[in-house]
Amino acid sequence: MKFLLVEDNLDLANAISSRMRLDGHVVDHAANLGDASAFVETEDYDLILLDIMLPDGDGRDFLKQHRASHLDTPVIVLTARSQVSDRIGSLDLGADDYVTKPFDHAELEARCRAVLRRKSGIVKSTIEIGGIVFDPVAGHLLVGSDTVSLRNRELRLLELFFNAPGQVFSKQKLADRLFSYDDNVSDNAIEVYVGRLRRHLESSDLKITTLRGLGYRLDHVS
Repeated sequence: MKFLLVEDNLDLANAISSRMRLDGHVVDHAANLGDASAFVETEDYDLILLDIMLPDGDGRDFLKQHRASHLDTPVIVLTARSQVSDRIGSLDLGADDYVTKPFDHAELEARCRAVLRRKSGIVKSTIEIGGIVFDPVAGHLLVGSDTVSLRNRELRLLELFFNAPGQVFSKQKLADRLFSYDDNVSDNAIEVYVGRLRRHLESSDLKITTLRGLGYRLDHVS
């Protein structure tokens, strides 16, 4: 998944980003509302982690504008304010959840997973397609009787395909979702990861089809 973290405390931002990246997520960091607005204008995100008190304004104004623009990216508010009225106010403005500082990183990760499941309409943690059971939380898939452990970017790439079978993803779109703004991406990086997934799926009823000039698609072969 690709996250935008809006947080001006650099130590906290680095800690959150490091934990999220260990889980295989891509994280872009904005230290103020101006940078956050620039990011959402040019990038697509699965989740936004939004601090309230920022150097150039109130994160709730960003949230209000985000929802007024009919953008439905889930938003989890990070706030040092513990009053019930502040938490209710954030939810009323369109936040999907909130975490009160200081927080345990495991709790934040669990809340991120819960919000993303609700967004996808997925109640259980596993996804089953074509006889394959994919568990994005555990980081593996079950092909027949074989359990395959996935590396981080393999995991996130397969998650994209499994969440939208039959949809065509351009190479640029996949690169945007797998790598952060600051990553140096080689021209054949996506081909390498797609090749790895194809090997994992060889004995299944699923395949990743290349559409020349368009991109890639997950197909069910009967």
